[in-house]
Amino acid sequence: MKKPSVARAAILALLSVAPSWLPVASSTLDAAEPAPIATDAAPADADRVVAAANAFLGTLDEKQRARVSYRFDDQEQRARWSNFPTGVVPRGGISLHDMSEGQRTAAMTLVAAVLSPRGLEKVQQIMDADEAFKNSDHKRPPRGNDKGGDHGGPPFGNDRDHDHGGPPFGGGRPGGPGGAMFGKDLYYISILGAPSAKDPWILQYGGHHLALNIAMAGGRGVITPTLTGSQPATFTTADGKTVRPLGQENDKGFALLNALDDAQRKQAILNYRVADLVLGPGHDGQTIQPEGIKVSAMNESQRALLLDLISEWSGIVNDQFAAARMEEIKAGLDDTWFAWSGPTAPEPGKKNGTAYYRIQGPKLVIEFAPQHEEDHVHTMYRDPSNDYGRALTVAK
Repeated sequence: MKKPSVARAAILALLSVAPSWLPVASSTLDAAEPAPIATDAAPADADRVVAAANAFLGTLDEKQRARVSYRFDDQEQRARWSNFPTGVVPRGGISLHDMSEGQRTAAMTLVAAVLSPRGLEKVQQIMDADEAFKNSDHKRPPRGNDKGGDHGGPPFGNDRDHDHGGPPFGGGRPGGPGGAMFGKDLYYISILGAPSAKDPWILQYGGHHLALNIAMAGGRGVITPTLTGSQPATFTTADGKTVRPLGQENDKGFALLNALDDAQRKQAILNYRVADLVLGPGHDGQTIQPEGIKVSAMNESQRALLLDLISEWSGIVNDQFAAARMEEIKAGLDDTWFAWSGPTAPEPGKKNGTAYYRIQGPKLVIEFAPQHEEDHVHTMYRDPSNDYGRALTVAK
């Protein structure tokens, strides 16, 4: 029997834990499936992504295709993403729940085509965490960590609406099927523009604690703004495996902080508490003042740790898109800042911390923001110069 690729295995896993009405996908290759699964050896190029997009669209009927498709310049749909459940902030597009098994397979083949194996695994784990949360007995209404409505800063912050990122569309309608608010079937896919290897278009995929916005044009791809999060931040699978969807982001952040000497740590640690994402949902186009320690003051080993930390976000997308992105980040590294707010170590016996940190450069903003406690986290990844592929399409 042929062993499934990493991408193939991840897609199967996405479909394997589901409510009783959702068919369980086969764990072996099936010639009857509607679209080929991207393999690890396949080139990560625009043609393959476009082929996967058209294959997915080809599985939809006319009404479904109309739900998925938007104008490329639809600004409202571009911004219709959030850390909140889809029942609180409705998304556009079509959910996995409303697809057939074949359509779900084709949708996840498309998602796999634009992501790296590591990125696809992260997406899978975020969705699995939401399924675990749905089945837990300690659910509570979604809330931010910003009780005062001001994020705790930064000075001259830009949260003019004091809404800490949502919900931006008035929220508050019933959730998914049967009023469901959580679960791995409540994730939506939409396409802005026509899939093309030349002309610009955007693929959106997300739901609770996940928002991928991938803009593509002429073989180039941009995956900002992207929101990743997890609640719970640590969970155990049926076979006893401990999973931490954003564990590397947590651990590598502490590793970088601990690699700084006393003088550098004094620069990096802010003298006030940042309680939540500052540039989260609803804050497109806004900017914040860089703070903390400038990377030009770091030594080579510290800079390497920082780049490795950044790769947890920049490496979500496929290798072709990620390589160009990392070159941009490296070019502006000396003008990049690292700031920390909160405890400098996890509580005894805990794997995850409760500290916020930010990485901010000329073309980069990353925020890591635990919520309430160490078991709920939001993160944000932006390029102020190129969110939604603005720089790729400015001449269009």
